[in-house]
Amino acid sequence: AGSGARRMESYGRFLALLVSALLVGFLSVVFSLVWVFHYREGLSWDGGPGEFNWHPVLIITGFVFIQGIAIIVYRLPWTWKCSKLLMKFIHAGLNTIAMILAIVSMVAVFDFHNARNIPNMYSLHSWIGLTAVIFYALQLFLGVAVFLLPFAPVPLRAALMPIHVYSGLTIFATVIATALMGVTEKLIFSLKNPAYSAFPPEGTFVNCLGILLVIFGALILWMASRSQWKRPPEMNAKVLQHLGATPEGTEAESTMADSTNADQSDLRINSEAARKQNLKFDETGQRSTM
Repeated sequence: AGSGARRMESYGRFLALLVSALLVGFLSVVFSLVWVFHYREGLSWDGGPGEFNWHPVLIITGFVFIQGIAIIVYRLPWTWKCSKLLMKFIHAGLNTIAMILAIVSMVAVFDFHNARNIPNMYSLHSWIGLTAVIFYALQLFLGVAVFLLPFAPVPLRAALMPIHVYSGLTIFATVIATALMGVTEKLIFSLKNPAYSAFPPEGTFVNCLGILLVIFGALILWMASRSQWKRPPEMNAKVLQHLGATPEGTEAESTMADSTNADQSDLRINSEAARKQNLKFDETGQRSTM
């Protein structure tokens, strides 16, 4: 009874954090739209300021909000009865949408700069931002090739999982930091009369947007790093127990919280029969986390 009460309490905390994260993320998207429509020139695709405005809106919507959801999609308790293959496709699909929106946002800002004869790639914001997009594309490609498609052997997936997890979390945190640099840079360049230092309403409003982004990132990283909220590998445990292996001895149990276990898991699979049996189950060795 005590164990059940603790599980319910943990589940309640997770739901509270999830609702908070979704609310803060949605508010961030709304704030970005209010910013460009109320304080800036709206949205367009004509080489003018409205085209540039697609950049912050799509970055916040895709690269921040949707990527954050993709990170924790395996943690949602009501998806644990779903096929792992289905969840992997959802995870990869969300990250693909985020990647497409990020690319469109990059095209918009380059097109705006070229139309206005503004130099490209001179700021730290642009350097880190482009680097994050490139590494995110590599992360997505390798994630699909290694963890979604059924061709990579279990030892390779076990070896690459810690790198996949670490790089995914690093990219997400980097995107948040880059977005904060970007909105600050935009305010400094755009607010002249009154200046940004004079606390104009637009500056205060966008500062609040930045705070929302930080809170959203912190909530996502916290949920992704708690081992008690990981997807339980019951199917793997049953299979490996019948084969004489430990339930932990599979790379599928690797999660955001304990990525180092993925390195050790392959060492714990002591028989070729267990490895072959693992490959028969979608639950085994193919968890892809971003």
